[in-house]
Amino acid sequence: MFGRMWRAIALVIAAWAIAGVGATPGLAQRPPRIVAIGDLHGDYAAYRAIVRAAGLIDDSDRWTGGEAVLVQTGDVPDRGADTLSIIRHLMRLQREALQVGGQVVALVGNHEMMNVTGDLRYVHPDEFAAFADGSSVRRRRRAYQANHAAIEQSYRARGRAMSGHAIHRAWLEDTPLGKVEHRAAWAPEGEIGRWVVSNPAVALIDGTLFAHGGISAAYAAMPIDEINRRVAAEIAARSDAPDAIIHDSAGPLWYRGLVNRESGEGDRAPPQMSVEEELDAVLRAHGARRIVVGHTPVPEGIAIRHDGRLIAIDTGISAHYGGARSYLEIIGDRVVAHVVSGEDGQ
Repeated sequence: MFGRMWRAIALVIAAWAIAGVGATPGLAQRPPRIVAIGDLHGDYAAYRAIVRAAGLIDDSDRWTGGEAVLVQTGDVPDRGADTLSIIRHLMRLQREALQVGGQVVALVGNHEMMNVTGDLRYVHPDEFAAFADGSSVRRRRRAYQANHAAIEQSYRARGRAMSGHAIHRAWLEDTPLGKVEHRAAWAPEGEIGRWVVSNPAVALIDGTLFAHGGISAAYAAMPIDEINRRVAAEIAARSDAPDAIIHDSAGPLWYRGLVNRESGEGDRAPPQMSVEEELDAVLRAHGARRIVVGHTPVPEGIAIRHDGRLIAIDTGISAHYGGARSYLEIIGDRVVAHVVSGEDGQ
């Protein structure tokens, strides 16, 4: 009920959404340098320090990476306050990099999908506040007026006998200033929602596969373009179908089996093959030398495993986790894991 209500609110104020960014262009296939960054979870300071340390931006935060490719492997939002700042900067870098032959590839993670489809369990309060402005009180009032019947029904469906006044008060408490704008921006037709839908879930760049969670044996034979089309279509439709790839624990947004077969955290039982066998199947199917993934934390630092064919880069970069600020660098056949010290990446 609440999901439908917020979809209605997003439609009411969709006209206020800022124009978004176009679809991701074709991927560079032989870039001189690839830099990959894992899960950021709303920590702009960590993100900025990393891209500066990697030599991709200058003191004015403008692209200086030339023809390099930056890959961010998803999970920019949730758990931290500065998601909007990171996304806006990635959008800007996408434009600036293209002007000089570089590229910025922002993959879709499970948390991007969750924000578009309306799962807000992990949204930091300041992620809503970042959208608030001088018109937020008016927008919130108009959103309530346009949807008050659905709002009252949803609160009463929870089994509480509440007056209309009590429901209004409770809704205001549940809808901090900026939340209405947040939901409009993250809607499939909103500024950020369109950007998410335009971004790939899986990318193959110069022999390296990139995915947020990973590619399991269940999807090894599926062409990358088909994976990306399905993910984009399901996110745009906010699909809750049981067979949707965006909710599949073996799908590219959620799979942990390449990195951690023991966790069982949100994953189906691992396939009846070893990690080595699964890697062989996935890499062979796509003609890749290695796969780089985020999603599954590796608190010990970037993990290069199985003779360099699997690289896990979610080192808990954000302040929420307190892990190492890190990035992966690929130049030809050379793969180097970097740790960033200092607040400004210097």
